Amino acid sequence: MSATAPRRKKSSSWSEPIVWELESSGVSVSPALFEQFQQLIHEETGIWLGETKMALLCGRLSRRLRALGISDLDCYYELVMRPDQSEERVQMIDAITTNETRFFREPRHFEFLERKAIPRWQADAQKGLRSRSVRCWSAGCSSGEEPYSLAMLLATNLRPDQGWDASILATDISTRVIAQARLGIYGMAKSTDIPDSFLKGYMLKGSAEQEGHMKVMPDIQAMVEFQRLNLTRDPYPPAGRFDVIFCRNVLIYFNFQSRHRVIEQLTRCLSPAGLLFVGHAESLSGINSPLRSLAPAIYARAGESNGY
Repeated sequence: MSATAPRRKKSSSWSEPIVWELESSGVSVSPALFEQFQQLIHEETGIWLGETKMALLCGRLSRRLRALGISDLDCYYELVMRPDQSEERVQMIDAITTNETRFFREPRHFEFLERKAIPRWQADAQKGLRSRSVRCWSAGCSSGEEPYSLAMLLATNLRPDQGWDASILATDISTRVIAQARLGIYGMAKSTDIPDSFLKGYMLKGSAEQEGHMKVMPDIQAMVEFQRLNLTRDPYPPAGRFDVIFCRNVLIYFNFQSRHRVIEQLTRCLSPAGLLFVGHAESLSGINSPLRSLAPAIYARAGESNGY
């Protein structure tokens, strides 16, 4: 069976629905060349493509071959290995990485924040035990649904008129999805994942040319700063900065050594009473870290008296 890849139909404006079709990639890869791509992608991103991902590699990179007028993956590999092709290596990563997300994904995490973490912050602020500044990090933010979900939750519960200042750093390895996330524009089909009060309070409904889409309100967008960051290569933010780090459904793409390094770095970035959220399909089992489990896929520093 030949590999397939999605093709996007051109639209006259950003408001028109995006339609995807499957087409034959017409691209193949030998086992030896696939191993070379495996190693390159792992070195660049920490992601390990198993042997079952050969069709995915062919399908995703076929778009780059067409864009560059290159006939096969052997020539493309030679291109991306050239020292002067760092930008094309970024394009390769954009093509390979999978970005699946939705608003308020894994809702129990947001329930934990609303019912336990935020009341604790509020109580501690009242007692003078902490400031009214809250910093969160969405690591692996994809097209922005996760950080905007966090922003809506924080804006509702930690209001600026009560002295609170909440902000979110949102990072991803893909420049493509970061550009999409900055726009804050989504199809109306995604509205079903957003609680009604948040949908009415924080999303704008498109009309005319924008019909069928919704846009995150400016006040929510202003809470989120988007940056490109490679978790296995780039410098991390300052130590002890974040009250909350979401790194969900990212670790599953790394091998054990890469997962260990990423968890070590993320832990360093947590404030003393900070919380780390990972995906429900992920585990810190076997990783030596100073974290303890508070709830499924939620961790805090061991020994910290944070009231959870």
